[in-house]
Amino acid sequence: MGIIAWILIGLLAGFIAKALMPGKDPGGVIITMLIGIAGGLLGGWLGKVIFGVDSIDGFFELSTWIAAIVGSVILLAVYRLVTGNKRHHRHA
Repeated sequence: MGIIAWILIGLLAGFIAKALMPGKDPGGVIITMLIGIAGGLLGGWLGKVIFGVDSIDGFFELSTWIAAIVGSVILLAVYRLVTGNKRHHRHA
């Protein structure tokens, strides 16, 4: 798949991950989209390493989308864990 296809999959996977995990994110929409793109790559890599399958078969393959969404959800959760608590600390 080309880079444009990966960007599209990542953007949509980031949107779906955000829908599955609603809430306020510290970075906003742009960060969520970037997390989606990175999550797609992470999901494809995890599918290959853990299950030994090529989960990146093509744009319209279900395995590609599942891998991208799972990777995006993982990265979004990690991002929230790392950055979420920084906003709540206020000094008097």
